[in-house]
Amino acid sequence: MEAGPQAAKAAVDFRATPRARRRGWYGAKKPVKRLLGWGPANLAMRAAVAVAAPHLRRTGRLPVPAGLTEVTGLVPAPDSGSAPAPEPAAFTMLRPSACVVAAELHWGGGRRPGAADDLALRVFAAAARRSAVLLDIGAYTGLFTLAGTAVNPRLRAHAFEIVPEVVHTLFDNCVRNRVLHRTTLHHVGVGDPATTVAMPARSGDSALPCYYSAEMVFADGVPVEVVALDSFTGVVPPGSSSVLKVDVEGTEAAVFEHGQEFLAAHRPDILCEVLPGADADLLSGLLAPHGYRFHLVGDRALAPAGALAPHDRFRDWFVTTRDGAELAAMGIPVA
Repeated sequence: MEAGPQAAKAAVDFRATPRARRRGWYGAKKPVKRLLGWGPANLAMRAAVAVAAPHLRRTGRLPVPAGLTEVTGLVPAPDSGSAPAPEPAAFTMLRPSACVVAAELHWGGGRRPGAADDLALRVFAAAARRSAVLLDIGAYTGLFTLAGTAVNPRLRAHAFEIVPEVVHTLFDNCVRNRVLHRTTLHHVGVGDPATTVAMPARSGDSALPCYYSAEMVFADGVPVEVVALDSFTGVVPPGSSSVLKVDVEGTEAAVFEHGQEFLAAHRPDILCEVLPGADADLLSGLLAPHGYRFHLVGDRALAPAGALAPHDRFRDWFVTTRDGAELAAMGIPVA
């Protein structure tokens, strides 16, 4: 249930916690990023990184040039063996100086520089190509929504995001990519509908926050509704395929607990982030009864179907009722 006013006052605002202060480099991150985004400083940083620390470029988290207003993202087409290779699907993301995902695409030449992150997006896109409806839960600025609608011009998307300032950029990205007519934006959380969450109107972070969760407390937070995944059961036409992305910073069990009707009706392909320390037994118990198999997303391929077990390095899981032959037909590599 929603916490009362006294309980909210007693809780510590997340931005005052040691974790938040470390993330902000104790107040230094914002001015440092602004300085390193300045033309000459950015060029010097690039040269230094290329010589002394090329691995930093692969993180995708370096400051981008301050004047850069948008970047192009690319999703490779499935390998058909034909020559020349099909052109990748392209989409655009705005505000790379504020959006950590857009910054990644800049440093990765249009693709996410982390191999596992790039594979997760390609696997999701393969499922989106065969789907009628996409649900992007924890959409942030819309990477998976934009990639899905880019690879499938008939796809209808629903994007869910709880952070107000992030929703603005999510909306702008959908407008920029001309997919607003087939994308419904939901400024709500997905989970237990008997609760609400509170999110700050402005975070004050050096970038749009990509790690806020429903479990955090913000003293000046505005109420945000939480809805059940089951309430969207009717958006998927009977007999059609759907794909679901869940990235909710540790509250995925609540999504599936209140989505049993949806899962039973549609059995969507699911890309889900599972953080270290997650209750694997609880998640498995919510998903396995619907016939799901669990594949950890690695650097080059999905791991063979096995038990769901949080991993220290790899955090994305592809959860599907499809067998290995079906995945291969979709162009999804399985080790």
